Amino acid sequence: MTDTSTREILTERRDGVLLVRLHRPDKKNALTLAMYAALTTALEHAAGDPSVGVVVLTGSGDSFTGGNDIADFLAAPPTGVDSPVFRFLTALRQFEKPLLAAVNGVAVGIGVTLLLHCDLVYARAGAILLLPFVNLGLCPEAASSLLLPRLVGYPRAAELVLLGEPFSAEQALEWGLINGVGADAEATLELALTKARRLARQPAAVRLAKALLKRSESDAVRETMALESRHFMEQLRTPAALTALRAFVEHRRPGQ
Repeated sequence: MTDTSTREILTERRDGVLLVRLHRPDKKNALTLAMYAALTTALEHAAGDPSVGVVVLTGSGDSFTGGNDIADFLAAPPTGVDSPVFRFLTALRQFEKPLLAAVNGVAVGIGVTLLLHCDLVYARAGAILLLPFVNLGLCPEAASSLLLPRLVGYPRAAELVLLGEPFSAEQALEWGLINGVGADAEATLELALTKARRLARQPAAVRLAKALLKRSESDAVRETMALESRHFMEQLRTPAALTALRAFVEHRRPGQ
């Protein structure tokens, strides 16, 4: 059975698994406010649906997601915790069932930071990941300033965040950021779905186990996410960020 929340967020149920697909391939699955709202709804419905045991996130075409749709983002920037992007991050943080990702291609910005909240992550061979926040005059979000150093170590996290340099799926696997690499997008999705189906057959204790695994950092994640969100909104109003973001939309370097 296939449910369509919006034409750009597709949901499909498979054997206790809800597959949520970002479906805006002509725009590298860049996320709009409407897509954030639909993703939040999908997670909230899955959380309360006893027929859904696991959620898998993936993208269409050659991208997982290119991050925020900057033009859409600038037209209605987040102003508080009720903004679509922050509601999505809260739903992500609070999701109690197993959450997996099949990274079928390029992942930028929140396309990388949301992976830090997934329980298992698989990526296509050669997929490129990028955290360009500082390059755009912004700060990290989704508690990535806390979670990324814990996963890959401070020196590597500093290089990825402060310089905004791209890294590959293979590097992410070596650093412990993801669980495995598939030969192509189809193999990567099947790898994630195989693990998801196994998790869906697990006893309900799987949720308790997840909660216990995350218990030591849950308060810190919530507090860091709130702090980052506040700084992110402040940075969005700075001339440096506005100049960099507008240049990005216009496909030019800042100052040109």
